[in-house]
Amino acid sequence: MSGLILDIPGTELRSEDIDMLQHPAVVGVILFTRNFVSPAQLCTLTEAIRKAAQRDILITVDHEGGRVQRFREGFTAIPAMAQIRQAGSSRAQATMLARELGWLMAKELLVCGVDHSFAPVLDVDGPSTVIGDRAFSDDPEEIVALAHGFIRGMHEAGMKATGKHFPGHGTVVADSHIDVPVDDRSLDEILAHDGRVFAELAPYIQAVMPAHVIYPQVAPEPAGFSPYWLQEILRGQYGFEGLIISDDLLMAGAHVAGNVTKRAEAAIHAGCDLLLVCNDSREARVVLETVSFSPPQRDAIKLLGGTTDTSGLEQLQSTKRWQEARVLVDQIKRR
Repeated sequence: MSGLILDIPGTELRSEDIDMLQHPAVVGVILFTRNFVSPAQLCTLTEAIRKAAQRDILITVDHEGGRVQRFREGFTAIPAMAQIRQAGSSRAQATMLARELGWLMAKELLVCGVDHSFAPVLDVDGPSTVIGDRAFSDDPEEIVALAHGFIRGMHEAGMKATGKHFPGHGTVVADSHIDVPVDDRSLDEILAHDGRVFAELAPYIQAVMPAHVIYPQVAPEPAGFSPYWLQEILRGQYGFEGLIISDDLLMAGAHVAGNVTKRAEAAIHAGCDLLLVCNDSREARVVLETVSFSPPQRDAIKLLGGTTDTSGLEQLQSTKRWQEARVLVDQIKRR
């Protein structure tokens, strides 16, 4: 399967957006802060997207918590993942906190019609500033425990999980949004450290997003364009059976693969099921016009779609679990 996830520029759909949403290769939409005014407006927008597409379509967002949370007004400010470990008096308590935050993050999105947040981050905290406190910990074993709790909470809310950024972005300083990060470690070093997290959590996540990082001791191209990383390691060695979703193909770390058409083709050849092309509708249209997308082999809607409704946040906020989760958020922030 191969398909495209693209974005839209504003808080309402334009005729051009509707035209692109109806393209058969478009599987989903990713929303950003610029698409958001209020929870009520978000509900209206997600309904409009589904109506415009005239078929099932994924509505996604990067809404991890901490620095990476696209919707603010009316939503709970989810703490950064690193704060969970710091707030827990024990690993068991921290895992419970992670579970409730995963549920809270997911449920607030689902009641506004958003299927999926690309979360959690499974990177091991290290010198990378773009990861930093987005990571649960600098200890792979601790990450597995906390991330598993977070994933469980997402699942209880009705949302699937995407682990990112395979095989690990935390150990490189360069930011793949604006640079081409290079990690010179050997395969054995990577698998024994960062890879442990993905290997152990592979049975519990429904999608993986590879890093735009080059690991030259292993393969010459970034992981998201590497058949070795995606087919030999992720699918072969780790037995991962879910979706592989490229990181944004317009990030600087992806430019080494050529123009946007070549990047898309390289990602598909490597094994990506879905491609992200964000923040440039002209480039997204180029991909739709120049890339051959194969018939679906995996049902992306079934594998990644959420249990959405548009009842809104007000009704959710009257529930006992939401109120108890908000108390925990306040406790974490006071630590």
